[in-house]
Amino acid sequence: MKLKDFKVEQWMNENEGQAKYNLTDTCASSFSLQELLNMGHLDPSSILLDYGEIVGKKSLRQEILNLYQNKDLEQITTTNGCLEANTLVMDTLLEPKDHVITCVPGYQQFVSYPESLGCTVSLVHLDPAKGWSCCVDDFSKHIGKHTKLVILNNPNNPTGTVFTLPFLEELVVLCRKNGIYILCDEVYRDPQHLKSISDLYEKGISTSSFSKLYGLAGLRLGWIKGPRDVIKKVNARRDYVMISTGDLRDTLGLIALQNKEEILKRTRSILQINKEFLRSWLETNPDFSCVIPAEGTVAFLQIHGMTDSKSMAQQLLEQEGIFFVPGSCFDQEGYMRLGLGQDPQKFQAGLKELAIFLKSVKPL
Repeated sequence: MKLKDFKVEQWMNENEGQAKYNLTDTCASSFSLQELLNMGHLDPSSILLDYGEIVGKKSLRQEILNLYQNKDLEQITTTNGCLEANTLVMDTLLEPKDHVITCVPGYQQFVSYPESLGCTVSLVHLDPAKGWSCCVDDFSKHIGKHTKLVILNNPNNPTGTVFTLPFLEELVVLCRKNGIYILCDEVYRDPQHLKSISDLYEKGISTSSFSKLYGLAGLRLGWIKGPRDVIKKVNARRDYVMISTGDLRDTLGLIALQNKEEILKRTRSILQINKEFLRSWLETNPDFSCVIPAEGTVAFLQIHGMTDSKSMAQQLLEQEGIFFVPGSCFDQEGYMRLGLGQDPQKFQAGLKELAIFLKSVKPL
């Protein structure tokens, strides 16, 4: 199995620690452990540092299911973050010569990982001229006799594209007709606003985690919700790669979900403040454009005239401490991934410094 370098993750790993203004992180501003503990009543003596319940603490899984309409405990299992959740689903469903359809720009895992399993991958191109949108016909034209899986990220990373309920319902009709699974990475999904594919389709599989909207990436705790038969097969595979998430993390995750309204209210407030500032900032800085997404914590910021996003990102980091993932990591020049969930004061200061810097280096 040969895997291509994961461009986004490697860029983050190599450069993130140098940032003064992290304008590209896709997570909401992180909670400290003490802040999380203050939300609950945790007795450390009650936690054994053993494997815990293998597929996840039952009380945690029940709380996760409260994020969905269908609440069957046999349809949920826990993982080490959403990245592993996606990997486990693909390892379980896909075989060599299967065919996968996914969107670009998008998360490289959805292209490179199926290819490493011997699958062919067809790409649906999100159109920047149409607000990074697409239509179901863009998927249907790729369907063939070996098509096994459609993969979405809703909302999308890096564009922020939201796949609406009418779109998803139309896609479900298409996939049901052809016996195709839909894997939807919903790590940016606000359960108050967006439907889950696992509630809409009997072959719909949802993955998510505490990383993005919950500001708890360090828990490395995620989950898969899907058909019983798929979850059963995933659980058999988990025994080879992770065994369990452990009682400590499960308990911390349970505290978070028991306080999800407080946590999500904080995140929504941060996103609203940052989006309002971004909107006004764009109006006074015509060198930039951005489709401000209705949901999620990420957008794609266009810098007009920029032809080498990697070089620009390196220059911004070295000279101003402004950190971006360049569009080249998504094979899309002219853009930087913009994270919308960080501390509003730093977000605003970083964008102001970005505008000043760009004026100093023009023409690009």
